[in-house]
Amino acid sequence: MVDEQGRPEPPLTGDELSTLLGFLEFHRATLAWKCSGLDAAALRATLPPSTMTLGGLLKHLAYVEDSWFGEVLLGQEPVAPWDTVDWSADRDWDWHSAADDEPDALRRLCEDAVVRARRSVEQALADGGLDRLADRRKADGSAPNLRWILVHMVEEYARHNGHADLLREAVDGATGE
Repeated sequence: MVDEQGRPEPPLTGDELSTLLGFLEFHRATLAWKCSGLDAAALRATLPPSTMTLGGLLKHLAYVEDSWFGEVLLGQEPVAPWDTVDWSADRDWDWHSAADDEPDALRRLCEDAVVRARRSVEQALADGGLDRLADRRKADGSAPNLRWILVHMVEEYARHNGHADLLREAVDGATGE
């Protein structure tokens, strides 16, 4: 089932995996909805004193998708555009550089990262399920499992969707869950 904004409803009585994936997909669709139909100026608009933008949210969450599911979970090398970023020079490059990107490019970047993330999750599920540990370990040798990463991603989107609510209302008055 989908709601009036086209977002998939998380299952009310699903198992652990379908509930986790259901909420993640719902939040991904919420961000897409909050950023839909906006031009470059609207995606660059801030709500002072913050410098956060809807375009920055799109680019940041694309980075987070690629980082957690590709790099951390599967141990892959960063993909473009993240592979050429000097993160030590600007830890917030994903946020700042979005102002230079066209709206369709930002949306496509986020959509493509989500497609890659879904493939990574499928691969991890086939190779250990929710208990599969991430390939990239912390300095102490510990690693999160897929379950933890999925919960973290739901948290990441939920937090930033709250920001998106405020930014979208400031841009054009649009409100809604």
